[in-house]
Amino acid sequence: MGLRPGHCYSHLRDRAYTRFSGKVHRKSYVGAAPAVKTRQFNMGDGLKVFSHVLDLVTEERGQVRDNALESVRMAINRFLNNKLGKDGYFMKIRVYPYHILRENKQAQGAGADRVSQGMSHAFGRNIGRAIRLHKGQEIISILVDEQNIETAKVALSRANAKMGIKLSVKVGTDVASIGTKPKKTKELKEEEEKKEEIPTEAEKKEAGKAEEKGAAKGAAAKGPAAKAQAGKAPAGKGQAGKAEAKKEEAKPAKKK
Repeated sequence: MGLRPGHCYSHLRDRAYTRFSGKVHRKSYVGAAPAVKTRQFNMGDGLKVFSHVLDLVTEERGQVRDNALESVRMAINRFLNNKLGKDGYFMKIRVYPYHILRENKQAQGAGADRVSQGMSHAFGRNIGRAIRLHKGQEIISILVDEQNIETAKVALSRANAKMGIKLSVKVGTDVASIGTKPKKTKELKEEEEKKEEIPTEAEKKEAGKAEEKGAAKGAAAKGPAAKAQAGKAPAGKGQAGKAEAKKEEAKPAKKK
């Protein structure tokens, strides 16, 4: 049996009675939680600095399943990747499908009349996850440059047919409103900074060659000067010796 239509789970009838604790199981309302179908929450270039932010905002209260959120993510990411490239945007999903949907499954078909009547208000079994949205809440945020704002608007408009609730797009310049960047982005930034500080093997070889050339030029420049000084030194000593000899000859001889 395939998935039921999304409007079966789109209304917020009551509070979320789906506590699930991974560490303290005795405090859980639900025995096991289904896996999240949204595979990625940060896409694009997280290191680049953009000037504008576009937010996909809800205009009404509602509930959206995680498979619909994943479908929207794939459609928007593929469109932006084709139009702007991987380095032309950064997209972040601002919500998490924490709500666990439950259903009291009943037998259907011929001859199942006796089985189909189950207990009223039964807790049910988990069948999936969903996000619970309130009016004015941001679902997806995209960072782009000013010349790519219209392209991002077209990409966000593709969510209208997949979520089943009223949505709008808000444009602003408060880029920091999307929150912190992912940890992986910070690690990549630190690695790039370290690479810039530490010279590579090619840079080391070039620096060594430059030092060798500088030493060779210095030795070539010092060679003629050293030879001239070496030639002048003996001549100076010889002249000084001759002057002293003349002084001694000019002195009168001592009488015995």
